[in-house]
Amino acid sequence: MRWGCLLVFTTSSLALAADWPGWRGPTGMGRCEEKNLPLTWGGKDNDNVLWKAALPGTEEKAAPDQNQSSPIVVGDRVFITASYWPGDKADPKARPEHHVACYDAARGKKLWDVKVEPGPWLLADLRGGYTAPTPAADAERVYVVFGSSVIAALDHFGKPVWRKEITPFKFDVALAASPVLVNDTVILQCDELDQKSSLVALDKKTGGVKWEAKRPKVGFAHSTPVLATMGDKQQLLVAASNAIQGVDPATGAILWTCEAKGDTVSPVFGNGLVYIDSGRGGPAFAVDPAGTGDVTKTHLKWKLNQIPEGYGSPVVAGEFLYRLHNPDVLKCIKMATGEVVFSERLPGVSNSSSPLVAGDRVYLASAGKSYVLKAGASSEILATNDLGDSGPASPAVAGSRIYLKGRKWLFCVAAKP
Repeated sequence: MRWGCLLVFTTSSLALAADWPGWRGPTGMGRCEEKNLPLTWGGKDNDNVLWKAALPGTEEKAAPDQNQSSPIVVGDRVFITASYWPGDKADPKARPEHHVACYDAARGKKLWDVKVEPGPWLLADLRGGYTAPTPAADAERVYVVFGSSVIAALDHFGKPVWRKEITPFKFDVALAASPVLVNDTVILQCDELDQKSSLVALDKKTGGVKWEAKRPKVGFAHSTPVLATMGDKQQLLVAASNAIQGVDPATGAILWTCEAKGDTVSPVFGNGLVYIDSGRGGPAFAVDPAGTGDVTKTHLKWKLNQIPEGYGSPVVAGEFLYRLHNPDVLKCIKMATGEVVFSERLPGVSNSSSPLVAGDRVYLASAGKSYVLKAGASSEILATNDLGDSGPASPAVAGSRIYLKGRKWLFCVAAKP
């Protein structure tokens, strides 16, 4: 893989604690320790809505991209990405403007909005869009990926640090994997067509390639790897077009692999097992990650023949896994055995937004219609909420607040005193 690079060096003295620093939070799997999240919000009285702020392009009445990316929170700042075409129509013959915006987490004031120069890929099919990847951030920088095949880093004040174009770009209809931060690297899964796949680790400070692991035996994928600890060692759980894999995050070497199909959703780890399904409809798999080499015949613990299409990723709470899929259905699966405990129809829920677990609650939360359920073996609905701005983004949580990104607005909800 060839990586063109434009470097702009800067320094930062920020040392902010990361609260929800990337795709699906600090675990990458939608789990958090918050115990005081609101149960209800929205409605005619805007119950528990602390603030809402316009997303880039909204006030200009521009033509937005799909903008599936989710908000992240680091310290007192919320970061989002958004793309739009100036004017009233999306133009398939032009790349949209790519924006990174930062908001004050307490009050919703927009602190800055910076453009990132688009990369080389002009999408022939706009279904996947230019803004599927969610940013990642540490105490110094925010790292963003756009579907025009570009990755960039900015400091917390919006100053560019580095920018790299990702080539080649055989990403099916979109580049959707979000960046994952591991120690001093930014790791990006670049699984592509025509045996061009690779896993790449970039230096967080400079954008230089620290290692690249070629993956010629896998096809395109849109999922984001998950960093998990197995015993005293870390593994990247990587969903490929034909396998679920454990990968060494220091080198990209494959530690174990199991035949499976997991090209869209991110894997989750719980109760000693790794779960994956395609997201496009098909079988679901649960694998014991304790083996080495090809573990298909030895460590595949159970398989479900069919999980319908659903682009959001699953979440584990206690002994149960929760999976949203079409048509607006939530499945509860016993993680140890694969037994489907219940299937509940939840009209209007977003099948693209990924759920989160906080305490004994499961939040199926978006800026549109949301449900809060009690975690467990019964489908007990605790609340139904609606902010009226339905979109595909997943929630972010920090400081007893939930941040929800819709099509036009960024919302902050919290239980008011």
